[in-house]
Amino acid sequence: MLLKFLGTGTSQGIPVIGSHHPVCLSKDQKDKRLRTSALITSDKGKKILIDCGPDFRQQMLNNHEEQIDAVLITHEHNDHIIGMDDLRPLIFKNNASMPVYCNARVAKEVRNRFPYAFAEHKYPGAPSFDLVEVNGRFTLFDDLEIQPIDIIHSEIHILGFKMKNLAYITDASHIDDTEKQKLKNLDFFIINCLRKTEPHHSHFILPQVLELVKELKPKKTFLIHISHHLGFHNEVEQELPENVHLAYDGLEIEF
Repeated sequence: MLLKFLGTGTSQGIPVIGSHHPVCLSKDQKDKRLRTSALITSDKGKKILIDCGPDFRQQMLNNHEEQIDAVLITHEHNDHIIGMDDLRPLIFKNNASMPVYCNARVAKEVRNRFPYAFAEHKYPGAPSFDLVEVNGRFTLFDDLEIQPIDIIHSEIHILGFKMKNLAYITDASHIDDTEKQKLKNLDFFIINCLRKTEPHHSHFILPQVLELVKELKPKKTFLIHISHHLGFHNEVEQELPENVHLAYDGLEIEF
């Protein structure tokens, strides 16, 4: 299986509009980060999208991708769901509603933000979503088991996703001990890291992530949901432990 990072930036992306921060002015492509999202290609060639933010259309075009078979949503914040209307051409191509896996609270928010997708009498061209509420392990395409991970993001519970020996977690500020047991000794641990210093109420920062890596002992860790305050990609990469890396837009990992 293959995971491609479609976006690795925080909710404003990098560069931030109007910012003159040195990282926002960087010419290095690895310092240019669209909103966080990932695309998984299964052994059968099925395409699974994790989160669908405002950059979704651009991400698909940039990566020459033209198929999505299912969507996993971590939570309802706009930088993770507001691009769902741009699934329309893929829904029309599939000639079927798009399966969207999320918790009950997120399903309600999707209905609220895209009411035209659930109208009794839809106008031509409206998207169609098949919302599947996640209440435990589930299987996609007959053979791919997904284990949801309960994550704390400030004051709300959101979903992380584990498949095979890879876990994808974004927007975390706390992980309970029970859920940590599901994350030990992974091959790949993908986790949010907003910045180096100054604690944040709803996101891990670098010292917290490094402590978590020591505790969970994954073989490799990739950082996502990065703000410009973390620093230049190439400089931070040199400062990290050998098994911890900054993800960047377009990076692919095989698992």
